[in-house]
Parts: sequence; C-alpha cells; structure tokens
Amino acid sequence: MPVSTVNAFVEKFLEAVDFQDPVAVTGDTLLASLPEWDSLAALGVIVMCDMEYGKTISGNDLKNCATVADIHALLG
Repeated sequence: MPVSTVNAFVEKFLEAVDFQDPVAVTGDTLLASLPEWDSLAALGVIVMCDMEYGKTISGNDLKNCATVADIHALLG
C-alpha cells in the first residue's frame, strides 16, 4: 500500500488519538503542544500505524518524533 499524504495521515492520526475536544492538527503540529498527547494517545497511533499502514513502530520511535509529520515519515 502506498504511503498516504500527510493530510490523509493527519485525519487517521486524529481518529487514533481521539481527543476529547477538537484540536487543529497539521503535519507541522508539535506533539508536545497537543493537550492530550500521552501514553494512551501514543498507543493509539502505534496501533493505527500497524492496522492502517502495516508498519510496526515502537514507543521509542515515537519518542524521537517532534511533529505529526515525523510520525508520518516513519511509514516510508
């Protein structure tokens, strides 16, 4: 499966983290700036990458990501 565009990935990211309140997110959004970015949200992203993209990423992979686009780049 071809890797999605960053915009399509952002949509999947938002579904995976399921923030309680709507948050504006782009590829350039800093993960640290997201109010509910925590271990549960990270787990949701790990599962989404596996289920939607067939790519296994680890918590350590996510720790090295500063932005949403950095996570998307792991799929390449």
